[in-house]
Amino acid sequence: MKEFYLKPKFFETVKGYKKEQLIKDVVAGIIVAIIALPLSIALAMASGAEPQQGIYTAIFAGFIVALFGGSNVQITGPTAAFATVVAGIINNNGQSGLIIATLMAGIILVVMGVLKLGALIKYVPKTITVGFTAGIAVTIAVGQIKDFLGITYQTSEPIIETFDKIKENIHNISSFNWQSLVIGAICLAILIIYPKFEKRVPPSLIAVIVGALLVKFVPFFSGNVDTIGSLYEIESGFPQFKLGTADFNFDTIISLIPSAFAIAFLAGVESLLSCVVADSMTNTKHNPNSELVAQGLGNMASVAFGGIPATGAIARTAANIKNGGKTPVSGMVHAVVLLLVVLLLMPLAKLIPMPTIAAILFIVAYNMSEWRSFIKIIKQKNITDIFIMVLTFVLTVAKDLVVAIIVALVLHFAILLIKKLFKKA
Repeated sequence: MKEFYLKPKFFETVKGYKKEQLIKDVVAGIIVAIIALPLSIALAMASGAEPQQGIYTAIFAGFIVALFGGSNVQITGPTAAFATVVAGIINNNGQSGLIIATLMAGIILVVMGVLKLGALIKYVPKTITVGFTAGIAVTIAVGQIKDFLGITYQTSEPIIETFDKIKENIHNISSFNWQSLVIGAICLAILIIYPKFEKRVPPSLIAVIVGALLVKFVPFFSGNVDTIGSLYEIESGFPQFKLGTADFNFDTIISLIPSAFAIAFLAGVESLLSCVVADSMTNTKHNPNSELVAQGLGNMASVAFGGIPATGAIARTAANIKNGGKTPVSGMVHAVVLLLVVLLLMPLAKLIPMPTIAAILFIVAYNMSEWRSFIKIIKQKNITDIFIMVLTFVLTVAKDLVVAIIVALVLHFAILLIKKLFKKA
């Protein structure tokens, strides 16, 4: 009898599962949770969401994708790729709009997996992925300048566009805060230098602890540096079911279709890229269609409990592998550990300084920027590739990711069609 093509890897790996591997998976899951904690908070805030929403995302999407996914070792959670899309949705349609768009994206991903469209992701040209990834990195980095320097904006309206943020930073530079810069610089130095000497403990965790201790106990910083707790209300306890808070009206649904496709596209591309990286590290083979279905289910579960869009996180997946994780159990453990943090330790998140979050996101932006690939494509001197990549980059920064992806894909396939017609002629 032919095996079901959407069979999750979890049900394959539990056959002959041994105590020795359970111990390794638990240890790997705990370590990945420690890595994911500050990143999840930082990435939620970069997306214009509440800090705890990032952790909710890692909990629910992380557990569901581990249980139903097509990879042995995939770790799912919030990533920087969604920042601009999510920020735009929240600004225009609020949390209700985010729930609706992500639910639709989840449905799209499930349908793609059921229709066996996982293999189509490989046809998305690298020029486009490099272009929008570099563009997202720039928007994230620019968005952190305010908190890194402790600048205070005069307007209470949220600033979404990248160029508007640059103008606001210049206009309000006189409000620059020395204490914030010092905290940010110390944490940035930890993030850059610490990994050169010690790789077992995540540098982001060390930066968070050092930043919080300085702001809490050193008089020079205490009360002079914004923290998560001074700007946001942090919720403790089990996440609440949020679907009932969404306003499912026809006009809103129609208006959010492009955003839903953008979320689905990003979730599909990034999760399958992460699976490919994991395969090369573990000498295994993922099931792309099962992974797409799981990502769809994970995204729906995430927003149902107050999270944001999620996808496979390459760095966290690699950390899982390097620390001994070999089955989806490690991904489930990572989610459970984060749930325990929400239930028991969430008030401690209030102590994290905003410049520390900014420093972490500077490193995230640098690591995801793909600047080496950007330069490599330019050096190849293929005018079409350079044009598509630069156009995608510029539109991502100047307009938004949805427009960038649609325009770039249409142009790419239009150029391919024209070239094919000329060859026949």
